[in-house]
Amino acid sequence: MTIHKEGTGTILVTVVFLVALNSAVFHFFPDNDLIRKITVIFSVLFSIIILQFFRVPKRVTVKNPKKIIAPADGKVVVIEAVEEPEYFKGRRRQISIFMSPVNVHINFNPLSGIVSFFKYHPGKFLVAWHPKASTENERTTIVVRHENGTEVMFRQIAGALARRICWYVEEGKQVEQGSEFGFIKFGSRVDIFLPLDAKILVNLDDRPVGGETVIAELA
Repeated sequence: MTIHKEGTGTILVTVVFLVALNSAVFHFFPDNDLIRKITVIFSVLFSIIILQFFRVPKRVTVKNPKKIIAPADGKVVVIEAVEEPEYFKGRRRQISIFMSPVNVHINFNPLSGIVSFFKYHPGKFLVAWHPKASTENERTTIVVRHENGTEVMFRQIAGALARRICWYVEEGKQVEQGSEFGFIKFGSRVDIFLPLDAKILVNLDDRPVGGETVIAELA
């Protein structure tokens, strides 16, 4: 299993913590087999959870300039027409994907193009499905201009557990559909804002695969 680069620090801290915990338990409870076994089992399970969270899956992106692919693994929790005030200042169709702690948290570029806008917003850590999370939580806003001139916006939104958003994009730079544009640690959400005439190809509660599932088609 390949581990993502963003997991290095967390895994190191986890190892140090678990070694210290087991050392303390074995030192202070040398004759209590039950406590020692529980500690070992907890340590193994906790290590597996952390490792699976930072795993790097193999994804095959079928590139298509008219298709929009899922920017993240997770569950579709919002499909609606909304007013987008930050960049477009107009109506757009929003799709939101909630990423639970068991999902892969790599974020994938939903289309190829030039990054025409980027901004990082510090903020709160409301639960990711909260209606105000997209405007009040820590987040990034990224806009990519498609080759036909259409612009698509997507946001990384930190959740109650997520305390760090990572991004690998820069204004004026080219991005390729299916490549990584960022990573969010632990529970979080990604919103994508499409033109109103885009054809939506997912439904509420669907579970798209980041980098592979086509979620919409541009007109």
